[in-house]
Amino acid sequence: MNYSSHAQLFPFSKYELSQKSCWLKPTKIFLLFIAFSSTSVQAKVTDYPELYDEDEFSLMGVLSDLNWHDLKNERWNIYSQATYITSFKDKFSAAYSNLNGSPNSLSAKAERSFTATFTSTLGLKAWTGAEFYVAPEMVSELPLSGLKGIGGSIQNFELQKNGTENSTWYLARAIYRQTVSLGGRQTTVNSGPMQLAGTVDSRRVVFTAGTFSILDIFDKNTYAGDLRHQFLNMAFMTNAAYDFAADARGYTTGLAGEVYYDDWAFRFARIAGPKDPNDLTKEYNLLKYYGDQAELEHKHIIKGQPGALRLLAYGNRARSGNFGDAIAAYKADPSKNATSCTGYNYESDNASAPDLCWVRKANIKMGIGINMEQSLAQDIGVFFRGMISDGKTEVYSYTSSDQSLSFGAAMKGLRWGRDKDTLGLGYAQSWISKQHVNYLNMGGIDGFIGDGKINYKPEQVVDIYYQYHAFRSAWLTLDYQHLANPAYNADRGPVDIYGARVHFEF
Repeated sequence: MNYSSHAQLFPFSKYELSQKSCWLKPTKIFLLFIAFSSTSVQAKVTDYPELYDEDEFSLMGVLSDLNWHDLKNERWNIYSQATYITSFKDKFSAAYSNLNGSPNSLSAKAERSFTATFTSTLGLKAWTGAEFYVAPEMVSELPLSGLKGIGGSIQNFELQKNGTENSTWYLARAIYRQTVSLGGRQTTVNSGPMQLAGTVDSRRVVFTAGTFSILDIFDKNTYAGDLRHQFLNMAFMTNAAYDFAADARGYTTGLAGEVYYDDWAFRFARIAGPKDPNDLTKEYNLLKYYGDQAELEHKHIIKGQPGALRLLAYGNRARSGNFGDAIAAYKADPSKNATSCTGYNYESDNASAPDLCWVRKANIKMGIGINMEQSLAQDIGVFFRGMISDGKTEVYSYTSSDQSLSFGAAMKGLRWGRDKDTLGLGYAQSWISKQHVNYLNMGGIDGFIGDGKINYKPEQVVDIYYQYHAFRSAWLTLDYQHLANPAYNADRGPVDIYGARVHFEF
């Protein structure tokens, strides 16, 4: 479940939205959406500001300065990043923890957590329109409370479900991408990670095959998505209720297709999920078990400022447990409880609780969501996401959330003479279904949460960060998160979490 900066690693150009950030009262987001929906936008989307600064240090930049590499029309490139994130959770009040042996409570004691990651990305251009990329990655981590006790608002997006303090290396991405040009206006693609410099047509078809994160392609957002530069909380990387297919590190294997026609884009993908929910081993029989997603995107200009609107739907067919089925199985035979199942389970010691282990079979899980972003000025922009999933079955790959929303703003430091600094403020809230609540109230647990019982309220988080551009390709971020009703339980919390991030690019 390493969701490291997935949202900003695939093809960018001046046509794509930039990293500019923003600040605005959340209610104005809806007014902007209404205005866009009811107004004929006259201006066409042209060139947006660039994502990568050419004056930043990189091996490619050095070779270009020596005339050993063409930074405008690349045949190959290589980039690397290193990120260290530390979090401190203060002690908080809790009426109970791990009641009756249910093991998934967030510890009420003070705790420290960290992640350290290193990634290298190598790109190679082959025949016309063909590109190949590989990205080995390393992670070392110590999660809060064993990564248990938080629903849709896990405080550090880099955390994996199976990570350890020992360094673990793996191949995060191995990709073949084919672009078929169909004409339209040409724009420049800048050199960057998983991106070879050149030009791209505004009308094109793109096919992607291999191992990647689905967030490389879907649900991008300029102001909430690149979490190595933006919010630390996982609720802002994508919709918390977007239970996309992926292994325990957050990566998948499959096929994706994209069609771009000027300001419009349509995407579809079929990808592999885990053989068991939240597990590392993937199921490669994509005719039997799979994750499907489709997204429609439109980019626009409002009063001279770029924005985008995206509609996303997903559907998983997976071997998973239905909350209602687990309750019914326990009521029919109390011996089918959380301690007696020998199949894939979450190791609960609560003999008086139902368990999803008894009822796993092929189930369908679906959801639909919206993603909006709007620049308000050169240094200001806002974002909004919201998604509803059906809430019948357990978390498959992402977070324990059945419905979610997030919104916020960020502001670049132009106004105080720090143009590469960013100040961001975000709010996120998530809910779970009635069946999910009933299951937890009987002492059941899922992949992340289960205190033994529940006084249900939506889980809420406020995330405030300041990213300081320390020098050339190094950034330091300070982050504060206030988490209310952890694991949707008003009997526990609120929780204050303090974080810091050091990030290098080279």
